[in-house]
Amino acid sequence: MEFPATSPAIGGGQLRPFALALALLLAACVPAQPGLPVGAGKAAADPGVTRCSDGSTTIDGDFPGAGFARCEVLGKGWFRLAIEPEDANVTNCSPWYAFRAASKAEGKVKVDLDYASCGHRYQPKIGLPGSGWERLDPAAIEVREKGKLRNARLTVPVSPAPVILAGQELLLPDAYSAWMDRHAANPAMTRSRLGLSAQGRPIERLQIAGPVPARQQVVLLGRQHPPEVTGGLAMIAFVDRLLEDDPLARAYRARFTTQVVPLLNPDGVVNGHWRHGTGGVDLNRDWGPFTQPETQLMRDMLLGIEADPDRELVLFLDFHSTRYDTIYTLLPGLPTNPPGFLPAWLADYAARLPDYTVREEPGHNAALPVSKAWVYDRFGVPTATYEIGDETDRELIRRLGRAAAEAMMASLLAGADAPQ
Repeated sequence: MEFPATSPAIGGGQLRPFALALALLLAACVPAQPGLPVGAGKAAADPGVTRCSDGSTTIDGDFPGAGFARCEVLGKGWFRLAIEPEDANVTNCSPWYAFRAASKAEGKVKVDLDYASCGHRYQPKIGLPGSGWERLDPAAIEVREKGKLRNARLTVPVSPAPVILAGQELLLPDAYSAWMDRHAANPAMTRSRLGLSAQGRPIERLQIAGPVPARQQVVLLGRQHPPEVTGGLAMIAFVDRLLEDDPLARAYRARFTTQVVPLLNPDGVVNGHWRHGTGGVDLNRDWGPFTQPETQLMRDMLLGIEADPDRELVLFLDFHSTRYDTIYTLLPGLPTNPPGFLPAWLADYAARLPDYTVREEPGHNAALPVSKAWVYDRFGVPTATYEIGDETDRELIRRLGRAAAEAMMASLLAGADAPQ
């Protein structure tokens, strides 16, 4: 969905066609009425903590993706939400929040976001029944200093129809499933289950290939970190481009097979976590130790490719979000097999986006147990972490994802055709 930089206040403005379609898809995957069970996790554990009412307006967190620890009524039309991480081990500042509000009559209420750590980062998005998501009017957001923290006071429009306020759009497992369903008739895509999360949720894998799957394998990974929705949106656009029926995509699929794991951390997403799954561990700091079932699934998939004489890993890309668009690549002097892919990919990517500056941040820390470093050290292939900014325009995200996919396909094909 699209949140234009010039988006008007809630109640006005139109979304562009692609953005509207995605917005409606995501909106359809969020429970529309208060009180529906989340099924597992903190939002369902204690309704007295995750629901409060002043007699007219009710705030609740009884839905997948909800994120706050406690709700308190400060006065008529005035609420405070305690925003706390899922456990004491969270060190990276991704302070997620999501709550639902409904009132007996139309009006506005104040909601204070009281952060336990990190402070306000994500600019509020509001989910409107039947019409998707928009940015909350900037005039309705007051960032307030509390010691070293930046808290926020939101002025929220309420009515009998519930609305959801969240740091980002809710991109939940059901939305991924609906997206994959849309491609079910595409013969280039095969959908299977990679395994189960710690709480028993399916972790799905897509294989994108020609009529005869090619030996050379590209692996794409997404949503290790729950709040990183913009990286998820870029990955959706990226994968959509690989599945198109045009000469570039057909030529790519004839030479390369792509393995896609779009949602590695469904438990963290559903439970509204800042960073972790349910084991108190950042999944992207568990590559090497492999203490979590989710990272173990990825390890086994990659080692399975290595062990198969009919398959060869040639590229690994991991999709994330941060405060700005950037691509974390390897240091220029590090050898890769195949050689030369990363600079060729970034040059082609930049050429496809003449009105956009591609930012690259090279680096490699073998001691840091992240996916990019572990996969390179273990297999010697090109690896990169593709990051999208928290507030990057959603239509631009679609353009970036498509351009990155086109550049990847073209660069891999050029490398495969080059004299050896």
